[in-house]
Amino acid sequence: MILNKIYVDNLIKTALLEDINYCDVTTDYLIPAEQMGKGKLVAKAEGILCGVEVAARVFELIDSDIKIEILIKDGESVKYGDEIMRLEGRTASLLKGERTALNLIQHMSGIATAANQATKLVEGTNASIADTRKTLPGMRPLQKYAVMTGGAKNHRYNLSDAAMLKDNHIDAAGGITAAVTALRKKIGHMTKIEVETRNLDELKEALAVGADIIMLDNMSPELMKEAVEITNGRAVLEASGGITNETLRAVAESGVDIISIGALTHSVKAFDISMYIK
Repeated sequence: MILNKIYVDNLIKTALLEDINYCDVTTDYLIPAEQMGKGKLVAKAEGILCGVEVAARVFELIDSDIKIEILIKDGESVKYGDEIMRLEGRTASLLKGERTALNLIQHMSGIATAANQATKLVEGTNASIADTRKTLPGMRPLQKYAVMTGGAKNHRYNLSDAAMLKDNHIDAAGGITAAVTALRKKIGHMTKIEVETRNLDELKEALAVGADIIMLDNMSPELMKEAVEITNGRAVLEASGGITNETLRAVAESGVDIISIGALTHSVKAFDISMYIK
């Protein structure tokens, strides 16, 4: 996955305008414009790095004269004390970019690390880890890029990618059969239909009407195993709902194809990275 440079620049500019507004009172009044300095980004934890180029771009947009040396790339493992990036340029420019650059690289590295941990927990099973649409507004491309950097997969990117019948859609349309039948008449041949199910009866109905993907919502691993046996390869099965690292292996061993985890993006812990300037 390659990040769109126009999107990245627009996001960074929005973040910088939000942070600096019309001036940096502390830096502009304290640091001489001609003062030069050096900076470095250092990992303070162990995990998977992500967002290095994005963080570097923050400084490039603030001051094109800043010299940047990237020492560790996206997707590589880091441990406490590893030097990620070196910077050299106007001290004021380094200070102004510090918080925005750290916010982005810490968040993206946190997601990549969490995705990598989840992926390792299901190794040896049939299951793949995927994210969801539970992303922060405006941050989805960065978050989904970070998920892939960590070794997991992306679910729908947005509502245009596929038809996904959640419980509210199903209730509003008069049931699973009615909803899938109505959609089949209108969608193109490239569009798949996923149906959310809450029990085995709904699973059987979704199978009977020909759903491409069936979500097993908040089911126990034992119930998921029954669903796998009933489905017998007739549809892709996705497990979702309240899955944690503690329950992940049991869910994967039920035989499902996909395990989607919203927490990868909506509540991930920021990866600890510090910037030092001298």
